[in-house]
Amino acid sequence: MIFLKTFLIALVAFEHIYFLILEMFFWTKPKGIKTFGLKSKEFAEDTKVLAANQGLYNGFLAAGLLYSIVTKDSNIAIFFLFCVIVAGIYGAYSTKKIRLFYVQAIPAILALILVFLEVII
Repeated sequence: MIFLKTFLIALVAFEHIYFLILEMFFWTKPKGIKTFGLKSKEFAEDTKVLAANQGLYNGFLAAGLLYSIVTKDSNIAIFFLFCVIVAGIYGAYSTKKIRLFYVQAIPAILALILVFLEVII
């Protein structure tokens, strides 16, 4: 169970590293425009500073999750997993794209359950 918990926390962290890369470096490129369903290249150019800021926050989430793995600190993992879950719920709600919930929140929820199970056991 420890391996699965660590794997899921790492998966969530690497998802957020991927989001960081997309938002900070590919927002105005075809990959970013397609991934985020942006309406035009011009819109992407106009919003690239906001996207880069958003990407930076995703990097902080990833860093916190990776730090929780290195330090084996369940409290840090719980905090950052909750942050990811809230972001996934809000993102899905605000964009009306349920896929966001499945991609972002579900892996974090599963990891959080395993963290809680490990703490209880």
